[in-house]
Amino acid sequence: HVQLVESGGGSVQAGGSLRLSCAASAHAYSSYCLGWFRQGPGKEREGVAAIDTDGSTNYAESVKGRFTISKDSAKNTLFLQMDSLKPEDTALYYCAARGGACWAWKDEDLYPQWGQGTQVTVS
Repeated sequence: HVQLVESGGGSVQAGGSLRLSCAASAHAYSSYCLGWFRQGPGKEREGVAAIDTDGSTNYAESVKGRFTISKDSAKNTLFLQMDSLKPEDTALYYCAARGGACWAWKDEDLYPQWGQGTQVTVS
């Protein structure tokens, strides 16, 4: 069982940047599909990005070119670098983990482990 703890959220003006981190307990990140999801006010939770066991990445169309997902497997930490932020990026951001590869990476039901969320507000 992997415990996940996000950090790095906050308030920023449009056009600014934030870097989210997600620290995991015990298990090595190298064998997990790791994802970032978000839920904006009045919206359903949606997949933002995922990084596969081989390091390949997937992004939602709305964040391509602006967000970068990465991981440091030695430190069991997942990152989401968010640049050129827009007000519509305002949301509670969650990291999630599941064993194996990232097929159907946007399907939140496939992720058994979740962090508590970190708020990002863009004005």
